[in-house]
Amino acid sequence: MYEDDEHLVLVEGFHRPLGHPLLQVQGYCEHIADFVGSLSEHPDAVRGVAYLHNAADLDVRDLFELSTTERTRLFTKTRRGAFLEYLRAQFAPQSGAGAADRLFDSAVRPSKQLLKLAASEIKDREQFTLLAEQRLAYDLVQHAVHKARTSDAKEVVIVTGGPGSGKSVIALSLLGDLSRQGHTVLHATGSRSFTQTMRRHVGEGSSRVQNMFKYFNSFMKADKNDLDVLICDEAHRIRETSENRYTKATQRTGRPQVDELIAAARVPVFLLDEHQVVKPNEIGTVEAIKSHAASLGIRVHHVPLDGQFRCGGSRKYEDWVLRLLDLEPGGPEEWTGDDHFEVRLAESPWEMENLLRKKLEEGYSSRISAGYCWPWSDAVDGRLVDDVRIGDWARPWNVKGERAVGDAPPSALWATFDGGFEQVGCVYTAQGFEYDWSGVILGPDIVARNGRLVTVREANKDPDFKRRSVTDLQYERHIRNIYKVLLTRGMVGTVIYAVDPETREFLADLLAANLGE
Repeated sequence: MYEDDEHLVLVEGFHRPLGHPLLQVQGYCEHIADFVGSLSEHPDAVRGVAYLHNAADLDVRDLFELSTTERTRLFTKTRRGAFLEYLRAQFAPQSGAGAADRLFDSAVRPSKQLLKLAASEIKDREQFTLLAEQRLAYDLVQHAVHKARTSDAKEVVIVTGGPGSGKSVIALSLLGDLSRQGHTVLHATGSRSFTQTMRRHVGEGSSRVQNMFKYFNSFMKADKNDLDVLICDEAHRIRETSENRYTKATQRTGRPQVDELIAAARVPVFLLDEHQVVKPNEIGTVEAIKSHAASLGIRVHHVPLDGQFRCGGSRKYEDWVLRLLDLEPGGPEEWTGDDHFEVRLAESPWEMENLLRKKLEEGYSSRISAGYCWPWSDAVDGRLVDDVRIGDWARPWNVKGERAVGDAPPSALWATFDGGFEQVGCVYTAQGFEYDWSGVILGPDIVARNGRLVTVREANKDPDFKRRSVTDLQYERHIRNIYKVLLTRGMVGTVIYAVDPETREFLADLLAANLGE
């Protein structure tokens, strides 16, 4: 046992505490009962055993202090005979092949018990007021769910909007309310950072509720219309297929991921921002979803949130960014200010960091992010490498993996956990999140020439853009979308630093009116 905590144990050879084996087994049992459809009405049919085959009773006597139930039992090599007796009592004498087939082929969906728990958990975290088009999107989904249940219909709902327009507010409101109504509903994204943060903050304290937050590639084997509702948040991250290098050859069908998501529920809901498609294999656009639904004869509702009250940030600033990056027509324009949002230009990365650190000390949240224009090393001897180097200023990228490195949080939690300010974030860790103050480094992959921002492919270090299959046109569109994401994370203000001197002059001219120059 670790420091008198019955949930944690120390194991010889490990330098950190581990979870109690009985609690691990209990978690597996609950997960199977929660998500295997054929067991939804019989959760107690799932039994689990922790068999410590190389440990004697005296070696692990502390572990027996955690009370066991019929669902979770602990045996050691000292109790091998009792373990065999237990197994004989659980298994029927005849073959269980039929039951195994039913278990393997069973639908994967949340059980009634899990939905009841989730409804309670999420309700405690719901503090949202839906306004205008937010409410319209919410009501449209509720109507489609009712219609699907009463008339065996299937409809798709698409909700579009920029940062701060309330897409995730709608998603969580629907997840909580539909759970309370007893509907089978899951939340899914294509972002590890966003999903992990949802699991930690919304499902905090309940691993079972955390499991309601899935990834888009979780539905490769889902039965058709097995869910009532599938809420696809950050749907601009939808990929061409769910297959990856780990997918077995026998399972490679080339099936579009959007087809899997639409098929999985009677009412698939897609929440997206088309200007956040940032990788070559991402195809999450309104047209892609609409055209696929149309090919299946499925009705689509589209609710744009762009014209409504924002949850934070500045619509005027977002429009300025879109024109700056030539993502909207009209070309770059002067920034004339916004009473509720501040834009600053830093002359050096030191100036940017000092300004943002002061905001952090004042109680604001703040982060620095950058385009992928510097190498990205693995940690060395438990320390991150200062890869982002500009003159005499150097900082590391955010952690690559799912484990903290020193005081640096795991990759998925860079935007929300303490310690994230000390690293430079990339688009994949910043996307989906907002913080009060955002510092953005424009790398040499986007520079100002002749009054416009142009992209420089050879200055980018992202391996995804090194492939010959990525055309120059695709590269340019993705780089502009990447900087759109980075430049629109701030809810109170943005500080911009450009590595290229001509680009700094160009931005200074655009910001001159606001800076009083």
